Amino acid sequence: MKIKPLHDYVLVEPIKQKEVTKGGIIIPETAREERAVKGKIIAVGPGKINEKGEKVPMSVKEGQIVLFKKYAPDEIKIDDKEYYFIREDDIMAIIED
Repeated sequence: MKIKPLHDYVLVEPIKQKEVTKGGIIIPETAREERAVKGKIIAVGPGKINEKGEKVPMSVKEGQIVLFKKYAPDEIKIDDKEYYFIREDDIMAIIED
């Protein structure tokens, strides 16, 4: 199935946090159930239309790893896999290696 977001929406695959920290501390299951705030962009919409009727291009692209606001995304499931729909405005940073 191929999904193409509309306007300034971005489809993100969440990246779950590791269960054990570098120091060997095991994170309890209740803490792991928190919503991810980091994810990989799977698809990007064409951009939103400004007040002048001009299309504003997106500043993110497919394949980038991003940080986003914790309660911003709308969750969906496709083939038993969890994804988020997020507005570009709710993305706070791009993580670069």
